[in-house]
Amino acid sequence: MAKTEALAKREREIMDVVYRAGRATAAEVREALADPPSYSAVRAILRVLEEKGHLKHEQDGPRYVFLPTVPREKARRSALKRVVQTFFEGSTAQAVAALLGSPDAKLTEEDLDRIAGLIEQARKEGR
Repeated sequence: MAKTEALAKREREIMDVVYRAGRATAAEVREALADPPSYSAVRAILRVLEEKGHLKHEQDGPRYVFLPTVPREKARRSALKRVVQTFFEGSTAQAVAALLGSPDAKLTEEDLDRIAGLIEQARKEGR
């Protein structure tokens, strides 16, 4: 499989639909989108996502059913890595500091405990 390319806004929306459903037809994707484009536009975007390496399809009778090529968690890590490289000079610490310092960061006690646990684990592993 070729290296996947970055996604445009509508492509991300469609990928979110496919990830949530696990697998979806063009009609199911269109139905799940807010302010959906035409059916043929959805099919065209699905084809582009397949060409970029984000989706694959299986034939189900006359329909194509689209599935992600990589698990969502792996896709998240890849996208996050690109963001850290692009905006934070590759520094995880700068990225985390920016997220935690944001006025939009609404963290629960559970979130803070989880983050503290991840930091402790990273210390133990010498990262």
